[in-house]
Amino acid sequence: MSESQVKTAVITGAAGGIGKELARRLADRKLNLVLVDLKKEAIDQVIEELGLNDRNALAVAADVSKEEDVQNYVNQAIEKFGTIDYFANNAGIEGPSGLIDEQSVKALDMVYNVNVRGVFLGLHYVIPVMKKQKSGAILNTSSLAGLMGAPGMAPYIMSKHAVIGLTRVAANELAPLGIRVNAVLPGTINTRMMRQIEKNSGAPDQYKEANEAATPLGRYGEPEEVAAVMNFLLSDEASFVTASLYTVDGGMVGQ
Repeated sequence: MSESQVKTAVITGAAGGIGKELARRLADRKLNLVLVDLKKEAIDQVIEELGLNDRNALAVAADVSKEEDVQNYVNQAIEKFGTIDYFANNAGIEGPSGLIDEQSVKALDMVYNVNVRGVFLGLHYVIPVMKKQKSGAILNTSSLAGLMGAPGMAPYIMSKHAVIGLTRVAANELAPLGIRVNAVLPGTINTRMMRQIEKNSGAPDQYKEANEAATPLGRYGEPEEVAAVMNFLLSDEASFVTASLYTVDGGMVGQ
């Protein structure tokens, strides 16, 4: 049977800008999709927009920071489709802005619960499925913030550094089994999260202009441009790619 008949992908954060565009590309490959996000209504809208149905798509509402929710979306994927071949461990939040001495421990915990604990839990419950199959590809969503420091976003930047560490550990643990693990690191992308970060800066227009000026390509990226790289990594075209960090940032990391 062909890939389009047998492969299943799970995407967390599937109702967000990047998650939805990845779902669109995987749907074009005729994969079965398990779309996970905080609100089922938002996922249902994605399913409708992409022209999917209950034969090839499953919507699961989940808080990725809650172990029972993660276990549930993995169990539902297996119950409906029997396998998880590709896992986009993509859900994340930006959290509030503020200097380190101004940030609350509550804010730190909130960001870490989603961006680090959520990624860890996804790995924890998906890896045994892939081990049993002796195959699979995992893609964690970090950020250009996982490679750099910037004032005012300590919890977010810390969390995205942690995702890179988790990616490298998982890739080394799973390579002997033929399971690949990589990370995508978006830069400034036109998404709801970026709009919120701009707003949190206190001067949204100036913040956007400064980011565009700092980007060699001179603009923000689009969600579909990130999804194109993710689609490659979650395919047999990337069969010899693991433990890699793919920046999608318009050249910012190269400066």
